[in-house]
Amino acid sequence: LSPMASSSATMVVSCARSSSGMVAPFSGLKSLSGVPFPTKRANAHLSHLPSNGCRVRCMQVWPIEGKKKFETLSYLPTLKDEALLKQIEYLLRSNWIPCLEFCKRGFVWRRTTKVLMAENT
Repeated sequence: LSPMASSSATMVVSCARSSSGMVAPFSGLKSLSGVPFPTKRANAHLSHLPSNGCRVRCMQVWPIEGKKKFETLSYLPTLKDEALLKQIEYLLRSNWIPCLEFCKRGFVWRRTTKVLMAENT
């Protein structure tokens, strides 16, 4: 084997804990395989697990109750998995953090100033 082949065949993954109080943005898990979703296989192996699992910094849950200024993927039309994956890859390339939205109403709604004034009277 050449030195290049032997170095690429053995990969050592080291995980270090951050000592600072700052929390880094979520950097995302990357799958080892080209398939984004694990499939059932006759022989179980670990190629479907994330390759950067120890390097992922954090994941936050954003409480939406009472918070009106945040952006999610809710305003997009219904997308197939491939199109949704492209949207998320765009967010990651732009150094933005994709997030999951949990909403009690389950759909997008807007209130106008007239409706708000009528509710307050």
